[in-house]
Amino acid sequence: QVQLVESGGGLVQPGGSLRLSCAASGSIFSISDMGWYRQAPGKQRELVASIASGGRTNYVDSVKGRFTISRDNAKNTLYLQMNSLKPEDTAVYYCNKVFGVLLRWGQGTQVTVSS
Repeated sequence: QVQLVESGGGLVQPGGSLRLSCAASGSIFSISDMGWYRQAPGKQRELVASIASGGRTNYVDSVKGRFTISRDNAKNTLYLQMNSLKPEDTAVYYCNKVFGVLLRWGQGTQVTVSS
């Protein structure tokens, strides 16, 4: 069973930056399209950024130009660099596959953007 462990969240002021990490156990990581999802209070979980196994990336409009997704297949780790953070980015962030049967969700990492 592949496990996903997210980290790197925290409290940051508007305009600040954070870098999230997702460590995945198992070899499935390197062959899977992976993504970062987020879930704000009272809202559905949404996919905000994805990266194909070959490196092609895609972003939801609300984070384009501010977030950068990357991966290190040798370390089975997914990253999300978040810059120019806004209060509306406040959510619990999760990583998972993008297509097919999703992996078991990790605990997520809380990102709070507030002054």
